[in-house]
Amino acid sequence: MRNKYAKTIITLIGSIIIIGIIILASVSTIYSQQKLGTPYYFLTRQVIYLLIGIFGAYIIYKIDLEKIKKYSLFLVLANIALLAAVFIPGIGWGSGGAKRWIILGPLQLQPTELLKLTFIIFAATWLTKAVESLRSKKITITNFRHLAMCCIVFVVITVILKKQPDISSFAVLFSIFSIMLFVSGIQLRYFLGIIILGLTILISIILRMPHTIKRIETFLNPTDDILGAGYQIHQAAIAIGSGGLFGLGLGMGKQKMGFLPETLSDTIFATFAEETGFVGCIVLILLFIAFTWTGFNIAKNTKDKFSSMAAVGIVSWISIQAFINISAMLGIIPLTGIALPFISYGGSHLITELFAIGLLLNIAKKS
Repeated sequence: MRNKYAKTIITLIGSIIIIGIIILASVSTIYSQQKLGTPYYFLTRQVIYLLIGIFGAYIIYKIDLEKIKKYSLFLVLANIALLAAVFIPGIGWGSGGAKRWIILGPLQLQPTELLKLTFIIFAATWLTKAVESLRSKKITITNFRHLAMCCIVFVVITVILKKQPDISSFAVLFSIFSIMLFVSGIQLRYFLGIIILGLTILISIILRMPHTIKRIETFLNPTDDILGAGYQIHQAAIAIGSGGLFGLGLGMGKQKMGFLPETLSDTIFATFAEETGFVGCIVLILLFIAFTWTGFNIAKNTKDKFSSMAAVGIVSWISIQAFINISAMLGIIPLTGIALPFISYGGSHLITELFAIGLLLNIAKKS
């Protein structure tokens, strides 16, 4: 692999993954021992997910990009079918009033995570066609068909995510789509029209969901109910504040001892901050920033529009989720339930993120 950007991506993502495995080992052992009688259950599963993801990334790295483009519509439609399957009794599973999982025997899948990748591939393919079609000065239905298809698919996804409900994933997908639209070169009037419509839908959905409104109220007044709605963010603040400059040391964090909810997944950054301190947090954030910069350079130097758009989508997705997760833990934005890429425990998101890195490396080798 001669491309310098590809080598940099591998180094950066490899470093983030190593950090993730180390902090998960610290966080999960006591919890795993208490709940399951073995200290390494979650760590072992995460390593298995990692190996599956790396194998899949290698396969995607080797696939001809033209084949990926050819099946982009099929991939996203198949994923939408999986997304809808969560409502089928006996297959779909959820908790807290949200249905987001498919369970088939030992296999557990969160279709929303895979959707982020398949939608990026679809949008990169069809937005490229849309820009070419809309260059014509003559406005016809035929010229709008590719852009219309993108919007129709996104609306269908929106309806299903609203039903689940999964507003955080909708917000991430909308952000990715907005960035891809912006860099596509599409005319400003079409871009603004789609963005205004999307924001209107997002705000209207939020205003109709009491749970989301409650999260916003808790964010604005975090100390009003520290034993109830504000408990998680309060405990996260304690963890981050306890870390100081250099942290308490790996394995020495106290908030993971049953005080901090969702410590394996959503709030793992807070434990990381507690054990590695301000310095550790800065290192991790700089790794994500370096990944973003390198990824956008790959997009800038690609030879074709699809590759550039797909690279922008992948980098935006990973960067947005990292920003959202870390910002929520720092109290900058409301809690969202978005995983920290490559670090939070979970197979669906880790495997899909590695698949995306495989595609990014595929793009990089031809840049």
